[in-house]
Amino acid sequence: MIQELIIATGNPHKVDEIRAVLGGLGIRVSSLADVGGENLAEPDESGSTFAQNARIKATQYARELGRMVLADDSGLVVDALDGAPGVHSARWSGSGVTRQERDAANNAKLVAELAKVPERRREAKFVCAMCVAAADGSVIAEAQGTFEGVITVVPRGSNGFGYDPYLIVDADGRTSAELSAQEKNARSHRGVATRAIAQLLSRRLALS
Repeated sequence: MIQELIIATGNPHKVDEIRAVLGGLGIRVSSLADVGGENLAEPDESGSTFAQNARIKATQYARELGRMVLADDSGLVVDALDGAPGVHSARWSGSGVTRQERDAANNAKLVAELAKVPERRREAKFVCAMCVAAADGSVIAEAQGTFEGVITVVPRGSNGFGYDPYLIVDADGRTSAELSAQEKNARSHRGVATRAIAQLLSRRLALS
Protein backbone atom coordinates (compact mmCIF):
# COMPACT_ATOMS: atom_id res chain seq x y z
CA MET A 1 0.00 0.00 0.00
CA ILE A 2 1.42 3.39 -0.99
CA GLN A 3 0.87 5.76 1.94
CA GLU A 4 3.68 8.28 1.63
CA LEU A 5 5.89 9.50 -1.18
CA ILE A 6 9.02 11.55 -0.52
CA ILE A 7 9.92 14.14 -3.16
CA ALA A 8 13.71 14.20 -3.41
CA THR A 9 14.32 17.89 -3.88
CA GLY A 10 15.17 20.94 -1.83
CA ASN A 11 13.08 23.09 -4.15
CA PRO A 12 9.72 23.87 -2.48
CA HIS A 13 8.22 24.99 -5.82
CA LYS A 14 8.72 21.49 -7.25
CA VAL A 15 7.16 19.89 -4.18
CA ASP A 16 4.10 22.13 -4.46
CA GLU A 17 3.66 21.39 -8.18
CA ILE A 18 3.95 17.63 -7.65
CA ARG A 19 1.72 17.63 -4.57
CA ALA A 20 -0.99 19.48 -6.50
CA VAL A 21 -1.23 16.51 -8.88
CA LEU A 22 -0.54 13.52 -6.64
CA GLY A 23 -2.50 14.70 -3.61
CA GLY A 24 -5.70 13.46 -5.20
CA LEU A 25 -4.52 9.86 -4.98
CA GLY A 26 -4.69 9.91 -1.21
CA ILE A 27 -0.90 9.64 -0.96
CA ARG A 28 0.83 11.87 1.59
CA VAL A 29 3.43 13.85 -0.35
CA SER A 30 6.40 14.96 1.76
CA SER A 31 9.65 16.76 1.05
CA LEU A 32 13.14 15.70 2.10
CA ALA A 33 13.00 18.33 4.85
CA ASP A 34 9.77 16.81 6.20
CA VAL A 35 11.54 13.51 6.91
CA GLY A 36 14.95 14.85 7.99
CA GLY A 37 16.61 14.01 4.71
CA GLU A 38 17.78 17.48 3.72
CA ASN A 39 21.26 16.82 5.12
CA LEU A 40 21.85 13.62 3.17
CA ALA A 41 24.68 13.71 0.66
CA GLU A 42 23.38 14.65 -2.78
CA PRO A 43 23.71 11.84 -5.34
CA ASP A 44 26.30 12.24 -8.07
CA GLU A 45 24.15 13.08 -11.10
CA SER A 46 26.54 11.47 -13.55
CA GLY A 47 23.95 10.42 -16.13
CA SER A 48 24.01 11.74 -19.68
CA THR A 49 20.20 11.99 -19.84
CA PHE A 50 17.48 13.41 -17.61
CA ALA A 51 16.03 9.92 -17.14
CA GLN A 52 19.33 8.47 -15.95
CA ASN A 53 19.80 11.24 -13.40
CA ALA A 54 16.25 10.92 -12.09
CA ARG A 55 16.85 7.19 -11.59
CA ILE A 56 20.16 7.80 -9.79
CA LYS A 57 18.54 10.23 -7.36
CA ALA A 58 15.39 8.21 -6.69
CA THR A 59 17.15 4.91 -6.01
CA GLN A 60 19.87 6.40 -3.78
CA TYR A 61 17.51 8.48 -1.65
CA ALA A 62 15.06 5.59 -1.35
CA ARG A 63 17.73 3.23 -0.03
CA GLU A 64 19.12 5.81 2.39
CA LEU A 65 15.71 6.84 3.74
CA GLY A 66 14.10 3.41 3.59
CA ARG A 67 11.02 5.04 2.05
CA MET A 68 9.40 5.37 -1.34
CA VAL A 69 10.93 8.31 -3.19
CA LEU A 70 10.09 10.30 -6.32
CA ALA A 71 12.97 12.16 -7.94
CA ASP A 72 13.03 14.23 -11.08
CA ASP A 73 15.68 15.69 -13.29
CA SER A 74 14.60 18.56 -15.43
CA GLY A 75 16.12 21.31 -17.48
CA LEU A 76 16.12 23.46 -20.56
CA VAL A 77 17.07 22.19 -24.01
CA VAL A 78 17.80 24.92 -26.59
CA ASP A 79 18.06 23.85 -30.22
CA ALA A 80 20.35 26.72 -31.26
CA LEU A 81 22.76 25.75 -28.46
CA ASP A 82 22.95 22.11 -29.58
CA GLY A 83 20.75 21.02 -26.68
CA ALA A 84 22.51 23.01 -23.96
CA PRO A 85 22.17 23.57 -21.09
CA GLY A 86 20.42 20.16 -20.94
CA VAL A 87 21.33 18.01 -17.94
CA HIS A 88 23.63 20.79 -16.75
CA SER A 89 20.77 23.32 -16.50
CA ALA A 90 20.87 23.81 -12.72
CA ARG A 91 24.55 24.76 -12.59
CA TRP A 92 25.22 25.70 -16.21
CA SER A 93 27.04 28.97 -15.44
CA GLY A 94 29.21 27.45 -12.72
CA SER A 95 28.45 30.49 -10.57
CA GLY A 96 26.39 31.23 -7.50
CA VAL A 97 25.98 29.66 -4.08
CA THR A 98 22.27 30.01 -3.41
CA ARG A 99 19.53 28.84 -5.76
CA GLN A 100 18.65 32.45 -6.54
CA GLU A 101 22.27 33.30 -7.39
CA ARG A 102 22.63 30.25 -9.62
CA ASP A 103 19.36 31.03 -11.41
CA ALA A 104 20.45 34.61 -12.06
CA ALA A 105 23.85 33.51 -13.38
CA ASN A 106 22.34 30.78 -15.56
CA ASN A 107 19.82 33.18 -17.06
CA ALA A 108 22.50 35.78 -17.73
CA LYS A 109 24.49 33.15 -19.62
CA LEU A 110 21.40 32.11 -21.59
CA VAL A 111 20.77 35.71 -22.70
CA ALA A 112 24.42 36.18 -23.66
CA GLU A 113 24.54 32.95 -25.66
CA LEU A 114 21.39 33.82 -27.61
CA ALA A 115 21.93 37.57 -28.00
CA LYS A 116 22.75 37.28 -31.71
CA VAL A 117 20.30 34.46 -32.49
CA PRO A 118 17.01 35.60 -34.12
CA GLU A 119 13.91 34.78 -32.06
CA ARG A 120 12.57 32.47 -34.76
CA ARG A 121 15.65 30.28 -34.20
CA ARG A 122 15.42 30.23 -30.42
CA GLU A 123 13.20 27.16 -30.21
CA ALA A 124 13.56 25.36 -26.90
CA LYS A 125 11.78 23.08 -24.46
CA PHE A 126 11.73 22.17 -20.83
CA VAL A 127 12.17 18.44 -20.19
CA CYS A 128 11.26 16.63 -16.99
CA ALA A 129 12.07 12.97 -16.30
CA MET A 130 10.66 11.35 -13.17
CA CYS A 131 11.42 8.13 -11.36
CA VAL A 132 9.75 6.50 -8.36
CA ALA A 133 11.77 4.00 -6.36
CA ALA A 134 10.56 1.67 -3.63
CA ALA A 135 12.17 1.68 -0.18
CA ASP A 136 14.66 -0.98 -1.30
CA GLY A 137 15.80 1.16 -4.24
CA SER A 138 13.99 -0.79 -6.94
CA VAL A 139 12.41 1.30 -9.72
CA ILE A 140 8.62 1.05 -9.87
CA ALA A 141 7.62 3.90 -12.22
CA GLU A 142 9.24 6.25 -14.74
CA ALA A 143 7.83 8.97 -17.00
CA GLN A 144 8.87 12.02 -18.99
CA GLY A 145 7.21 15.25 -20.10
CA THR A 146 8.14 18.25 -22.26
CA PHE A 147 7.02 21.88 -22.49
CA GLU A 148 7.94 23.55 -25.78
CA GLY A 149 8.39 27.18 -26.65
CA VAL A 150 10.75 29.93 -27.78
CA ILE A 151 13.34 31.78 -25.71
CA THR A 152 12.98 35.51 -25.09
CA VAL A 153 15.93 37.56 -23.90
CA VAL A 154 13.59 39.86 -21.95
CA PRO A 155 12.27 38.00 -18.88
CA ARG A 156 8.62 38.28 -17.91
CA GLY A 157 6.53 36.93 -15.06
CA SER A 158 7.02 35.98 -11.43
CA ASN A 159 5.07 32.73 -11.11
CA GLY A 160 8.00 30.42 -11.68
CA PHE A 161 11.66 29.83 -11.06
CA GLY A 162 14.83 29.03 -12.97
CA TYR A 163 14.43 29.65 -16.69
CA ASP A 164 10.61 30.07 -16.51
CA PRO A 165 10.61 33.84 -17.25
CA TYR A 166 12.54 33.23 -20.49
CA LEU A 167 10.45 30.54 -22.22
CA ILE A 168 7.49 31.82 -24.25
CA VAL A 169 4.96 29.01 -24.24
CA ASP A 170 1.76 30.23 -25.91
CA ALA A 171 0.41 32.23 -28.83
CA ASP A 172 -0.28 35.21 -26.56
CA GLY A 173 3.44 35.54 -25.96
CA ARG A 174 3.26 34.58 -22.31
CA THR A 175 6.24 32.97 -20.65
CA SER A 176 6.05 29.99 -18.34
CA ALA A 177 6.42 32.40 -15.41
CA GLU A 178 3.32 34.33 -16.53
CA LEU A 179 1.04 31.30 -16.28
CA SER A 180 -1.08 30.75 -13.20
CA ALA A 181 -0.23 27.73 -11.04
CA GLN A 182 -3.27 25.93 -12.47
CA GLU A 183 -2.29 26.65 -16.07
CA LYS A 184 1.28 25.60 -15.46
CA ASN A 185 0.31 22.32 -13.81
CA ALA A 186 -2.03 21.58 -16.72
CA ARG A 187 0.59 22.17 -19.43
CA SER A 188 4.12 22.05 -18.10
CA HIS A 189 6.75 19.36 -18.51
CA ARG A 190 6.54 18.60 -14.80
CA GLY A 191 2.76 18.47 -14.90
CA VAL A 192 2.79 16.04 -17.85
CA ALA A 193 5.35 13.79 -16.16
CA THR A 194 3.57 13.91 -12.80
CA ARG A 195 0.21 12.94 -14.31
CA ALA A 196 1.86 10.00 -16.07
CA ILE A 197 3.41 8.93 -12.76
CA ALA A 198 0.00 9.35 -11.08
CA GLN A 199 -1.56 6.95 -13.59
CA LEU A 200 1.16 4.38 -12.96
CA LEU A 201 0.81 4.69 -9.18
CA SER A 202 -3.00 4.49 -9.45
CA ARG A 203 -2.67 1.12 -11.16
CA ARG A 204 -0.31 -0.01 -8.42
CA LEU A 205 -2.76 1.14 -5.74
CA ALA A 206 -5.58 -0.73 -7.48
CA LEU A 207 -3.56 -3.93 -7.38
CA SER A 208 -2.46 -3.55 -3.74
